[in-house]
Amino acid sequence: MTWLPVTWLYVPGDRPERFAKAVASGADVVILDLEDAVAPAKKDEARDNAVAYLRSRPRTAGQVHVRVNDLATARGRDDLAAVGELADAVRLPKVESAAALDAVTGAPAYALLESAAGIVAAGEIAAHPRVAGVALGEQDLAAELAITDEQPMNHLRLQVVLAAAAAGLPPVPMSVYPNVKDEVGLLASCRAGRAIGLFGRTAIHPRQIPLIRRAFRPSEEEAARAAEVVEAAERAEAAGLGAVALPDGRFVDAPIVTRARRTLALSRRLTDPPEAAAAARAEDRARERAEGGDEDPGRAEGADEGRVRDREEGRPGDRAVGSPEVPVSDA
Repeated sequence: MTWLPVTWLYVPGDRPERFAKAVASGADVVILDLEDAVAPAKKDEARDNAVAYLRSRPRTAGQVHVRVNDLATARGRDDLAAVGELADAVRLPKVESAAALDAVTGAPAYALLESAAGIVAAGEIAAHPRVAGVALGEQDLAAELAITDEQPMNHLRLQVVLAAAAAGLPPVPMSVYPNVKDEVGLLASCRAGRAIGLFGRTAIHPRQIPLIRRAFRPSEEEAARAAEVVEAAERAEAAGLGAVALPDGRFVDAPIVTRARRTLALSRRLTDPPEAAAAARAEDRARERAEGGDEDPGRAEGADEGRVRDREEGRPGDRAVGSPEVPVSDA
């Protein structure tokens, strides 16, 4: 069963004292941000901080991604050259065509779609061989299209969900929720995103991590239903039967059984404290590196039984971890 991130935590690249704290927060992925979270005068310093941390980080650290600046700029290309071989993945802002990815080398790339052009080209971008995942940059997108309502934004989100699924990529996570004190709103937003196929969410503060985990954890009813399906599948396999029948007489096929197993695995994982889950993932990463099998974190995780379907990034607004007053993009 493959592993998929549920929580992604941004930390500004010009705040190196927060890097280790972010890694220890329980987030599945930490994103060192060199783009919107950093003032122009500090961007070179932020890049140097990211390089220094990536070179010295413990081998047991979890996944660390870096969001670079726009590759259409010299700064963005310098960012990629500096961190591309060090980070577990890079996040590329403002991607508008597959051709923009042709020169990308090094770590797997996550393409951030933040404009009308990016949405229109979502299919070809998702299918590019350098892309390990896609996400929406909703703040810029909503501003460009003058969108003020969730319904049209959901239409755009679904286009990206479909593009990722068709390309065999991992699920699309939701964008950050900008109000770190609105726990009820965050939970409701996460559950609405989950209902349209998004999975997991980027965060701007460690306090949001347990709430995101709770929102994407299967309910007791969902877990019980999944257990029933798995138990029926195991009975059928033991009896040498191809068809799987539930106690109430309903038959289910292989994709339903696969989904049920994923649901149970996710339920167990998200029931654990985030620190325990992060520690277990860190051990897995260390073992992969030691064995020389450090897999592409995007392609491998999206390949479970053909495709995993549960998805990424949602609501306008994005700010730096621990600093809600500092705006960053929403990817």
